[in-house]
Amino acid sequence: MVSTPPSPWDPLRGPVFRWLWLAVLGSQIGTWMQTVGAQWLLVDEPGAAVLVALVQTAGTLPVVLLALPGGALADSLDRRRLLIWVQLFQLAVGAVLTALTVAGQMTPALLLTLTFALGCGMALTNPAYQALIPELVPRTQLQSAAALGSVSTNLARAVGPALAGVLVARVGVAAVFAINALTFLLFAVVLFLWRRHPPQQDAVLPEPFLAALRAGGRYVRHSPAMRRFLLRTGVFVVPAVALWALLPLVASRRLHLGAGGYGLLLAALGAGAVLGAVLMPRIRVALSDNRLLAVGSLVYALALAVLALVQVPAVAVAVLVPAGTSWMAVLSNTNALVQLFLPGWVRARGLGTYQGVLFGGQAFGALGWGLVAQRAGLVPALLAAAAVTALGAATLRRWPLVETRELDRAPVTFWPRPRLAVEPDRFAGPIVVQVTYLVEPADEPAFLAAAEGLRRSRMRTGAVQWGVFRAGEVPGEMVEVYVVPTWDEHLRQHFGRLTGADVEVEQAVTALSKQPPQVLHLLPAEDGGEPGAVP
Repeated sequence: MVSTPPSPWDPLRGPVFRWLWLAVLGSQIGTWMQTVGAQWLLVDEPGAAVLVALVQTAGTLPVVLLALPGGALADSLDRRRLLIWVQLFQLAVGAVLTALTVAGQMTPALLLTLTFALGCGMALTNPAYQALIPELVPRTQLQSAAALGSVSTNLARAVGPALAGVLVARVGVAAVFAINALTFLLFAVVLFLWRRHPPQQDAVLPEPFLAALRAGGRYVRHSPAMRRFLLRTGVFVVPAVALWALLPLVASRRLHLGAGGYGLLLAALGAGAVLGAVLMPRIRVALSDNRLLAVGSLVYALALAVLALVQVPAVAVAVLVPAGTSWMAVLSNTNALVQLFLPGWVRARGLGTYQGVLFGGQAFGALGWGLVAQRAGLVPALLAAAAVTALGAATLRRWPLVETRELDRAPVTFWPRPRLAVEPDRFAGPIVVQVTYLVEPADEPAFLAAAEGLRRSRMRTGAVQWGVFRAGEVPGEMVEVYVVPTWDEHLRQHFGRLTGADVEVEQAVTALSKQPPQVLHLLPAEDGGEPGAVP
């Protein structure tokens, strides 16, 4: 019996998700209005072409620079409270921006500085909000929630500039800045009214910031699946962003349209994104993740090629609808896969890294395609972007997405509490953990193969060095040794960082040992600890 795909609007039935989604949509619209207003304020300044481009750079560069630190803060602190304080910070920046503009005291340098400050707020908001979504909707609705996130982004991209244009013409730039500031207040109020019940892993002691930062980097570095998600995101976004970067030139130079015509093209992309959200449940039933990525990339490449070769506005509008659908489908599906894969303790850091690749690919890709268009021409740039997008789809044979849907990502307390003669200081380190196995000679190849998965698990969850050794004096004795920076990091391995998938990896190794593994903790000799702490 064929199961009916879930409705793409199911997540909006939850009141908390619905109100937060609407608040985020309003904030995104305000951000686009802010960008247009800031650019308009600079159009008559000397060197306007560079200054106008720098507005977008000032807004997005912090997302690239602060992606992982923002995720570390979101994993270390209460995410709801962090989001509230960040919105209040952005409200204050927006209020200063508005007041100085009304007073006529806004200089280009000050405008770019304040825009950068708002970008820092966005860099801290994105990973914290994304990491909250699995708390707001059931796991089965995560992909629909991610699709709705893409819908809000594309709606904001289409609606924000249009509203800003009307307001700037009729009221002035200060009104645009004021509305953007009010969207931060609205978001903060919605967050304040939500009484969040933190999940169990949030109840443990918060990680020190620098330790959390390093742990997040280690997790991404030693997770093949996460690295592949980041690779596929970058391979798609860098060439695909050429459409967004060059669309104003396509509208003016190729299609000979004015501002209204450019708005129509943006609306076509936004309509495609909404259509994609409606179709995504059925698309996911029909296509695997890799096929969805391949089909979406090829459709997008075809749209780029048509825009390069055809100068009929109606045709351009027609091809931008499936382009918007493909953009939304690829990125929302990848975003959902990342959220489904990341365990709770590192979710914001992993999502911050993903956001860094996503926004960094867009920022640097847009700059690169702009330079290509300036040197080689608009049509060659679009055709080259189409070719690179299609080539990226071809690389799926070599570097496909890793299948992670069936992995058990629930937190598991699998290891017993260490029974030590002394209780070391929380930040004592480094700690050396030695695990001894007894393996039959015939099982040694299988043991060593399984131990490779164990190595990745240990390194993801806290180890900085790992190795497996053979005892020279005892036949069949294999000794696993790994180093953890501090006792606190090792306790987090015991309580909170392991998932069901890590347990399966460890059980595959221990099943090949003739006796239960013997664990020994080697502590720094200079740290005496508290004697008799554990009976």
